[in-house]
Amino acid sequence: MSDAAVLIVEDDANLRQALSHTLDSGEYPVLTAESGPEALSILGSTPVGLVVSDIQMEPMSGHELLGCIREDYPDLPAVLMTAYGTIQSAVDVMRNGAADYLVKPFEAKDLIDTVDRHMRSKPDSDQPLAVDAKSVELLRVARRVARSEATVTISGESGTGKEVIARFIHQNSERCDQPFVAINCAAIPENMLEAILFGHEKGAFTGANKSHAGKFEQANGGTLLLDEISEMDLGLQAKILRVIQEREVERIGGERTIDLDVRVLATTNRNLRQFVDDGKFREDLFYRLNVFPLHIPPLRQRPADIVPLAEMLIARLYDGHDVIPQLSDDAIDALSEHEWTGNVRELENVIQRSLILHSGETIAAGDLAFENSGEHCSPDQCAGAPLQDDLRKTEFNLIVDALREGGGNKTETAARLGISPRTLRYKLARMRAAGMAIPDSASKTTH
Repeated sequence: MSDAAVLIVEDDANLRQALSHTLDSGEYPVLTAESGPEALSILGSTPVGLVVSDIQMEPMSGHELLGCIREDYPDLPAVLMTAYGTIQSAVDVMRNGAADYLVKPFEAKDLIDTVDRHMRSKPDSDQPLAVDAKSVELLRVARRVARSEATVTISGESGTGKEVIARFIHQNSERCDQPFVAINCAAIPENMLEAILFGHEKGAFTGANKSHAGKFEQANGGTLLLDEISEMDLGLQAKILRVIQEREVERIGGERTIDLDVRVLATTNRNLRQFVDDGKFREDLFYRLNVFPLHIPPLRQRPADIVPLAEMLIARLYDGHDVIPQLSDDAIDALSEHEWTGNVRELENVIQRSLILHSGETIAAGDLAFENSGEHCSPDQCAGAPLQDDLRKTEFNLIVDALREGGGNKTETAARLGISPRTLRYKLARMRAAGMAIPDSASKTTH
């Protein structure tokens, strides 16, 4: 179990207890507070990795609490819960610096997935595991580049641990005592990303009732991670380039520049050089970010890491228990022979499911619940699985058909589907990460 806790801030006692109970059986310890002031008191004395707070509270609202967190703990992620599921409320909480939002009522799984996605671990738990020779060499190089001020681009397939390496670089740099701020460029709508990165002044746009520092300001003195940088709009890329070059930022609606001392790291699961050649990524920004490139090999190419990673995950999930389950020889063979198209993220999911299914002190090969195996589902789960598969296949087929009809042009395809090009790229990436083969005729982009 991680030492850093999830802090639930909710003034409704029944809901607070229900949220706490939902997370109690998970990987993280849970703390609760019934008000914003109590939450700030806890933050001042206890390691917290994520705050999940209601918005409508007295005497301090969730928005006000978020402002205090952004000012005093700029690298601490916060998720806000709102009963008003409007687009505007979502835009507001993201612009104000929230990592994410949940619209009430939500399912227990939604809460757990959100916590897993945004939980900030303590530095020791972020230490990468390296047994395979390729991983050992990667960490050796990463440790050396960490001591410099060079901008680093970390590439690799989804789920390989790019953010873990980024945190490792920060923690081994002279900036380790300063903020580490990460932002996923693929997960935030284009019309919000600029305000979140650069900040804004009061009255800069409709709904901007207060001034807010952007991610560059929050990371001042420390490190800013631009996660999945390849998904950023070309127009915003030009503005990012200027900020990095000039080492200063101007908030939206502002009239003064703010000096910056920020080390920028970037991650991508794309071939950025190819993106430059295809006109999808600015060449000048590419060279500015790619001063020192690091590539993380997929898990299948560093097989010596597989079993140690599995054992580490089991130990982490069973922290505090008297007996930690051990992998049997046949389980070790099964893990070693698996393809791991989803990399470390897939391995973690398999281990979590297998720990639920196993009995006794040993995890056998038959306990390993690999993706789409369908061997261990309950009657209810098995009844729902075909529907889940049908929905996924329907979405996949719609996207592929639209790509073909658009001659492979992703901009036209996105318009046909009624989604943004960014969302289309994100869905295609998720489809590839899930092992879905996109036909060659549908994967080419025309210009």
